[in-house]
Amino acid sequence: MDQVVVALDVGGTSIKAALIDEQGAVLMATRRPTGVELGPAAVVAGIVDLAAELAAHTDFTVRAIGLCVPGTVDAAAGIARYAANLGWVDAPLVALIQDRTGLPVVLAHDVRTAALAEARCGVGGGTGTMFFLAIGTGIAGGLATDGVVDDGATGLAGEIGHLVVRPGGPPCHCGNHGCLEAIASASRISSRYAALTAASPVSAREIADRVGTGETAAQKIWSEAVDALADALAAATVLMDPGRFVIGGGLSLAGHLLTDPLEIALAQRLTFRPAPPISLSVLGDEAGVLGAALRAWDHLDTAGKR
Repeated sequence: MDQVVVALDVGGTSIKAALIDEQGAVLMATRRPTGVELGPAAVVAGIVDLAAELAAHTDFTVRAIGLCVPGTVDAAAGIARYAANLGWVDAPLVALIQDRTGLPVVLAHDVRTAALAEARCGVGGGTGTMFFLAIGTGIAGGLATDGVVDDGATGLAGEIGHLVVRPGGPPCHCGNHGCLEAIASASRISSRYAALTAASPVSAREIADRVGTGETAAQKIWSEAVDALADALAAATVLMDPGRFVIGGGLSLAGHLLTDPLEIALAQRLTFRPAPPISLSVLGDEAGVLGAALRAWDHLDTAGKR
């Protein structure tokens, strides 16, 4: 039978799951509602149940389980420390799934796991240095070098969404003010546009379309978001010197309406050096589940069990 790993990518709306072989081929895939409205205990139980269901699939030999989640993650302890949109605190996901399945389980942060997939299977191509930036309800990133993501000393590397780019600016969910996420995330673009126009909220993608038609309010909000992103990417460039920025998440669907002005604004800020190129993710919303599989196979390699 084919050897596979179970890969799960937990989001606020749905859980994407798949059985993926050593070559990265998806042999089976499914998607389930996360069920946030049922409470954090039910969300955790749903994740464990889905992992166990796929691990027991009789058509394949399942070797390990890779799981990526949002929020604060203690990968070494196997604990999802905190996720505001899922409502959990200190969820011992690895222990719960291992006890249920008897398989090795790897837990990781969703965006840095997506960065891993993009670095090896997407734009990154496995070589060089790439900073992946996911812009959706929030903003986070991950730095990959030669196909390896650096999670940092405490597993919190890449939280660029909480870089303060406008001191004293709009409040952020983290408790600070003026964070990049409070200005340039898709959710904040939508809410700030609604406040400016006194209109019903529309999606950031629709606001991008209105930018293309020349609407003044849309252009103002979009320009502010692009400027904030450019400031953050300029800081990242100076500190990390990535060979490329790759943008994923829901806002990446705006395409060149986002990347064209962002490339210009970034170049204007880097007066002493060329700006890294900016690309759009090629893996889209499949990056997380592919990255979770890569982390599971990497774990087996490290343990000498592959």
